[in-house]
Amino acid sequence: MSIETAKELNSDCHSAIVDRGALERTLQEQGEDWHQDINKRCPHLFAAVPMFISSGEMNQMYAVIEAVEQVVALPAWRDAVLLHTPVIARYAPCAKGVFFGYDFHLNAEGAHLIEINTNAGGALFNALELYSQRDVIAPGKPVAIDNLEQVFLDMFCNEWRLERGDAPLQTIAIVDEQPCKQYFYPEFVLMQHLCERAGIAAFIADPAELEARTDGLYIHERKIDLVYNRLTDFSLQQHSAISAAYQSNQVVLTPHPHAYALYADKRNLALFTAPDSLRAMGVAETTIATLSMGIPQTKPVDAQTQEQWRQQRKQWFFKPATGYGGKGTYRGANITKRVFAEIMLGGYIAQRMAPPGERMICLDGAEPVALKSDVRCYVYDGQVQLIAARLYQGQTTNFRTAGGGFAPVRVVD
Repeated sequence: MSIETAKELNSDCHSAIVDRGALERTLQEQGEDWHQDINKRCPHLFAAVPMFISSGEMNQMYAVIEAVEQVVALPAWRDAVLLHTPVIARYAPCAKGVFFGYDFHLNAEGAHLIEINTNAGGALFNALELYSQRDVIAPGKPVAIDNLEQVFLDMFCNEWRLERGDAPLQTIAIVDEQPCKQYFYPEFVLMQHLCERAGIAAFIADPAELEARTDGLYIHERKIDLVYNRLTDFSLQQHSAISAAYQSNQVVLTPHPHAYALYADKRNLALFTAPDSLRAMGVAETTIATLSMGIPQTKPVDAQTQEQWRQQRKQWFFKPATGYGGKGTYRGANITKRVFAEIMLGGYIAQRMAPPGERMICLDGAEPVALKSDVRCYVYDGQVQLIAARLYQGQTTNFRTAGGGFAPVRVVD
């Protein structure tokens, strides 16, 4: 069976390796300065080996994504999740939101959706890596459609069309706090180059550089048409200029607070795994079954059930409801009394443990090492654009593991 084949390949550190020379040549083609910067800033960005998954696991992930999309489209879902969100999240633009990331753990029990991100990074890095490995002979087939750069550019253009019709898209701002200090800053530069090759002026900007005027959002004296939002202030509480321009429909923002509220707020995972609540919304039994199988049981945490959580904590993983990037997350088995007390104050969800997958690697003739793995599906408007894995050691993905990082995914039948 293909699942057993994938497991055997992942257990063999010699089953395939990433062609490092081909990858380096592709990175150098982005510019010498860029290449030096990424090697200095991100030494463990790309894994030494690919990750193998089965066609059955891929189909499971696709089914969970489709089920999530079906539920989120229901008016009853929107009414339920928007009750506990800031006012800005209730403003519903036409734009869908770029680069959703559906993150899965694949193990012996199947594919498990751990979380959904609405500003998932790394897609352009993974596109480069896939391109560099196009001539590598390895088991299985890569999971990506052709010409990913054009796919990504078309996605941004579609966001613009949904909001502005046939008007030309002239300027994009790629926005994050202190962007030059961000680990993924080189990806911002890739996005800037992609836009510029298409004739779109692109600026990498700190939100403090943006000014909301009566006729729109500006960077210096240049009006911004679209903001590619990489901020982790998901409701824009600290960014009044962007918030004002967005809510007055003077700039296209993607992804946006409404998408975050519908998909990525981790409290939603508790609702996705509550069959009775889903039935009350009119969700089909087949969809409920797919979600129950594909998302680990999730519950909100509160002090009233403190003793229950204390006794069962080893079976759960605790996450801040509005967290990101693994920050503030805790494996219940390793939790200290102090942290447990802080979690019980509220603002956390608990997700039943779903162990990550594993991939064996061999580095420089050393003994084989087992790295943990998760698999990210990059999704736009319900459609999977590409699938990539992240290999790591530790509690969460960290891009600090020798031999770890983004790994190309190959599907075996």
